[in-house]
Amino acid sequence: MTTPKILSARPSQESLRKQAKSLARDQSLSLRDAQLALARLYGYAGWQDLSAEVLKRLGRGVEWAGDQAERAIHDNDLDRLKQLLSEYPALLSWGLEHGGLVGRAVHAYGDAFDPRRELIFTRRECAKFLIDAGAVVVPWLADNILNSRAKGLLQLFDARGLLPRTLKFFVALGDERGVRAAFDDPAQLPTQDVVNEAFMTACAFQHETIAQFLAEHAFTPPLETSFVEYMCRHSVRMPGVTPKQAFVLHRLKRAVDAGDLQEFERLIDLRFAVELIGHAVLANRPELIERLFELDPGLLQRRPPPPSSALSWALIYGKAHLVPLLTRVWPLPDDLTHAAGVGDLAGVKKWFDEAGAPALGDPTRHFPDHKARVGSELHWSPPTVQRALDTAFAWAVMNNHFAVADFLLQHGADVNTRWGSHEPASILHELVFQNNYPAMQFLIDRGIDMTLIDYRWNATAQGWAHHAANDEKMAQWLAEAERRRNSSPESLPKP
Repeated sequence: MTTPKILSARPSQESLRKQAKSLARDQSLSLRDAQLALARLYGYAGWQDLSAEVLKRLGRGVEWAGDQAERAIHDNDLDRLKQLLSEYPALLSWGLEHGGLVGRAVHAYGDAFDPRRELIFTRRECAKFLIDAGAVVVPWLADNILNSRAKGLLQLFDARGLLPRTLKFFVALGDERGVRAAFDDPAQLPTQDVVNEAFMTACAFQHETIAQFLAEHAFTPPLETSFVEYMCRHSVRMPGVTPKQAFVLHRLKRAVDAGDLQEFERLIDLRFAVELIGHAVLANRPELIERLFELDPGLLQRRPPPPSSALSWALIYGKAHLVPLLTRVWPLPDDLTHAAGVGDLAGVKKWFDEAGAPALGDPTRHFPDHKARVGSELHWSPPTVQRALDTAFAWAVMNNHFAVADFLLQHGADVNTRWGSHEPASILHELVFQNNYPAMQFLIDRGIDMTLIDYRWNATAQGWAHHAANDEKMAQWLAEAERRRNSSPESLPKP
């Protein structure tokens, strides 16, 4: 009979994770099964219960409750959410740096204009309950809802008096009376910047009547009807530019997507060069990046270089081949994640001491360009050394730098990390959309848990291949790999 374990008065969550990994390795278990077995050795029903007890003993029970509340919101489980708030009233003001619990309920990682997408991406009933229960609503959530075009949430916030009484929100709500009233007093007309944003908000929400009113009454000369129709049909809304500039930028991005160099050069406006480079990275159009450098050679000499996410996007989405182009403008940051992403094994090793332990200093420096995303979207708040290792491992795998990935695995990275480009999933999930069989094979050979599910859809990587990527060949390959991995590694299907 196995001797029960005794949990110390000041337990370490990190120590428990290491014990679970060791048990998984020694007993050839998945990490999930090892965590369950370890929790029961300590006398708890499951890993969540064990983790909750650890946090309570460390005086951090509200953090556990916050994680549980997030899960309840995701599952649209109002009863569970009510129970948690009754036990932990502090949740009403928990996590405000990321919008609090109301922020979790209204956040949409994708466009939510279609009612079905709003239902999938947001949790209106949870938001309503939290607001009525007195949860803190940070002011910037209203803009987030407007940017995601979630009409139902806008109506909820309006009914609760939580929307600013400004022109763009009148427009978003389709309140023609409120829009017209803003132009009644010639002495207090909205500024042109306010009008520009209001017009593009009308286009984004496809309120063509309001857009036409603004085009006729707030622009000199008035905007053409055909222009208004185009902007509304394509829901064009871009911050910080005029409607005419937004039209050009929208057409340019479509040319980038299509790889249409002739249209790209016909429309080019070099004021948008940096934004277009980022879009070309996502579309994997190196030829258009090179053409932009030819058209705007001054960009290569700008110091400091203009802000851009292009380098991070290239490495997050497995496009490290674009890095030599991008570093002509943006120097590669000196951190673990970028070294891993470009396959610089020597650069990776310098972040470990002679004993092989991570020597990262402040781990936040290793989350370049996306610190806020790490906290709010991946639920990694605050960033830790473990999460820095896992992010570096993910970037190495996404870009097929397997020697680097192996080194990181040997020095503490977790093959089952919940890293994702947008929300918690697994690296295997992400590789589905890259059609990257070698990297998937690498993870499978290293024992990744193929039953891991993503945060949003509760689906495995195989499910993503089948339902999201519509790639039945890949779905079958993953299913076969899962069936045959434990029997004989040599019999795994080849891509």
